[in-house]
Amino acid sequence: MNKPVGIWIRVSTEDQAQGDSPEHHEERARSYAKSRGWQVKEVYDLAGQTGKAVMQHPEAKRMMKDIERGHITGLVFSKLARLSRNRRELEDFSDFFNKHEADLISLSEAIDTSTAGGRMFFHLLGVFAQWEREEITERVNASILTRAKLGKSINGSAPYGYKWKDRKLVIQPEEALVRKKAYELFLQHRRKGVVSKLLNAAGYRTRVGSIWRDTSILRILDESSAKGMYVFNTMRQTGNWKTELKPESEWGKAECDAIVSEDLWNQVNQIIEEQLKSWKKPGKTPVHLFSGVAHCSCGAKMYVRAGSPKYVCRKCCNKIPIVDLESIVKDEMKLFFGQRDRVSQHLQNADRNLTEKAAALESHQHEIQKVRDEMTRTHRLYLDGQITAQGFGEFYKPAEERLNQLRNELPKLEAEVDLLKVNKLSTDDVVHESATLHERWPSMAPDDRRKVVEALIEKIVIGDGAIDITYSCLPTSEELCKNQQGLGPG
Repeated sequence: MNKPVGIWIRVSTEDQAQGDSPEHHEERARSYAKSRGWQVKEVYDLAGQTGKAVMQHPEAKRMMKDIERGHITGLVFSKLARLSRNRRELEDFSDFFNKHEADLISLSEAIDTSTAGGRMFFHLLGVFAQWEREEITERVNASILTRAKLGKSINGSAPYGYKWKDRKLVIQPEEALVRKKAYELFLQHRRKGVVSKLLNAAGYRTRVGSIWRDTSILRILDESSAKGMYVFNTMRQTGNWKTELKPESEWGKAECDAIVSEDLWNQVNQIIEEQLKSWKKPGKTPVHLFSGVAHCSCGAKMYVRAGSPKYVCRKCCNKIPIVDLESIVKDEMKLFFGQRDRVSQHLQNADRNLTEKAAALESHQHEIQKVRDEMTRTHRLYLDGQITAQGFGEFYKPAEERLNQLRNELPKLEAEVDLLKVNKLSTDDVVHESATLHERWPSMAPDDRRKVVEALIEKIVIGDGAIDITYSCLPTSEELCKNQQGLGPG
C-alpha cells in the first residue's frame, strides 16, 4: 500500500549533546516506512525544540495542514516523547489525527494506528481524555446553569442588534437597523440568499466585518431577542458536530426592547419552519463493504458503479457480484480464524522471529560500543605518546570506517524490530476480537462490517475463479493453505 506519510523529528539540544542525532531518527523512520511499503512525502524537523509545547511550532502547523489536505495520511516518529512531552498535546494530536482519519506511528512503543492494536491504544488514550474533558465540562456547565437562571450573559456576547450595558441588553442602533431590514426583505423575497445579497450590495456587513451569508441571515432571523425576549443556553453539543435541545428549566431569559413586532417575527419564522420541513437532506453516498481493498488479479482496483450489483475492474472488465464476494469473504474468515492451532503457530513463529531480531539488534549495539571503546583506547595511547601519528592513523581510521558502517546499519535493524513489535501487537488483538466474528456477522450494521473489513483485511485479490485474502499482519489464506498441506514453511 503506497501510503503517503511524514516523518517527525524532534531531538532536543540536550539529546543531541548526548549523541542522539536527528539523522539517526530519520533513517530509522525511513527504514520502517520502506518495510511497510509507504512513501515518505515530508520530513518535519523540530531539532532543538523543547517537548513541553510543540503544536504552535511552524513545522507542527505545516504537518497538520498536510494532514488536513490529505497530502500525508500518517506520521512516523521514534517514540511518543518525541512527538510531545505534554500530555494535553498528545491528546489533542490524537483527536486531530482521529478526526482526519490519519495514523500515528510510534516506533519505540510499537504503536501504529494503521493497525488494530495501535487503534486500540489510542482509543484508550481518547477515553481517558474524554473523561477528563467531561469532568471539566460538568464544572463549567454548573456555572453556566447558575448564570442562565439569573438571566446573566454566558460568554459576554450579545445578539446582533444589541449590546450589554449595566448587565442589561440595550439596542445597538446601527446593527438594529440592519436586522430589521433583514426581516422585511425576507418577508418580501422568502429567500435567505436574496436577503444576504441585497444587504451586501447595500454595503452592510456583519459585526466582525464579514459579508452576509445564508447561515448568518438565518441566525439573526430565528433568534428571539428581536421580538423582545432573549433566550439563551438552549442547546448543548453531543459530539460529532451534533447538538440537542436542553431542558427548558436550564434556559436563560432576558427581556429587552424589541426591534420588530412579534407579528412580523412570527410570520418570518413560520416561513422558515415550512421551508425546513419541505427540504430533504440528501442521503449519504454508499460506501461498499470492500471499497479500497478489492483488487483485480490484473493489479487494478475494483469498484461498484452506481446502481450496479457487481464489483467491476475498469481495466480488464473482471466482475464479481457483491453478494457472492461478501459470502466468500465471510466463509474464508470463518475458516481462517477457526483454525486456532494454525494461527497460534503463526504467533509462536512471530515471537521467535522477534526474539531473534531483538537479539541481533542488541548484538549490533554491543559491537558499536566495542568499536567505540577501541577507538577511545587508541586515542588515549596517542595522547600519552605511546604510538606515533602514523600508527594512530593505521589503527584509528579502519575503526572509524567500521563504526560508520555499523551506525548506518543500526536504523535498519531497529526498523525491522519496530515492525515485528507492531505486527505482533496487532495480530494478538485481531485474533482475540475475531473469535466470534462469523457468528455476529449477519446481525452487524453495514458501518460495523466496514470497520471490521478495514481492521482485518489488507487486500482481496479477485482472479478467474480464485480469491486470495491478505489479512492485516497475518499470512494470506493462500499461505495458510500451503502450510496446512505441508507445501510451505511451518
